[in-house]
Amino acid sequence: MDPNARTMIELPNDFAENAVSKSADPISIRLYSGDKAVLNSRVTLRQHLFSFLLEGKKTVSYAQKSDTIDPSQSLILLAGNCLMSEKLAAENGNYRSILFFFDAGVLTDLFLKYSHLHEANRKPAAPQEPFIVFPKDPFIQNFLASLELMLASGEISPAMRQLKFEELMLHLAEKNPDLVANLQHAVRTTEEELDIRLTVEKNTDSPMTVEEMAFLCNMSLSTFKRRFTRIYGSSPSRWMLLKRMETAAGLLEKGNRKPSEIYHRVGYENLSSFIQSFKQVYGVTPGEFQSARLDV
Repeated sequence: MDPNARTMIELPNDFAENAVSKSADPISIRLYSGDKAVLNSRVTLRQHLFSFLLEGKKTVSYAQKSDTIDPSQSLILLAGNCLMSEKLAAENGNYRSILFFFDAGVLTDLFLKYSHLHEANRKPAAPQEPFIVFPKDPFIQNFLASLELMLASGEISPAMRQLKFEELMLHLAEKNPDLVANLQHAVRTTEEELDIRLTVEKNTDSPMTVEEMAFLCNMSLSTFKRRFTRIYGSSPSRWMLLKRMETAAGLLEKGNRKPSEIYHRVGYENLSSFIQSFKQVYGVTPGEFQSARLDV
């Protein structure tokens, strides 16, 4: 679908070829081109967007801010409503850009995986901006060249899209920290969720109790349990049990470590408690589980 064929544009959904594919992927990358100038298209961004202009000029207007960029610049736009205009390149009458969409969950996962980014930008100095213009340095130019090559070869796999997103964000965190701080500000509504996830997932295999995790998150035990259940769809104790036993099962399947050698690795202080928990999840003792896997 040509997203300029409608007065009201919803991105990235309107790039879908049919109604079945209307639900957007967490990360999507599109090479967009046009041969007609566009004036003040009404656009609803359902996801955040990196807009990398290749040819032409682009004007973006939010309620609080407006700016025009050329191919030496790029944009990061937060989800929301805006007006977009596109001017064709004087040299060849073309307009081209690479659009890199990502949803809020991907951003939260990034700050979870690279917690130093979260810690460095917990208190952004500047107010949140609806979009930020940033220059195309040599890294960005090479990054875009790699995307063009992949897009020319066909669909980019989800794993590769994730990798390219992380590559871009880690570069910007080093070279343009204000931009990353602005994105951190964009997930402030999920700040408590991020604190819980950081605390929990860093300590999955430690003997830390639910009460101690609640303390580290500056929450009462009841508040922590309620918010944990909303995030993970399970009680903290049940979720931690399953995660620890999943890790234990993986270690046992490798076959080179006995149950007595791994119980401390998954947060247990004694072997008997570990055996009891393992049997609760898998229905057999760790030793029986390991023997059955090795006999296959």
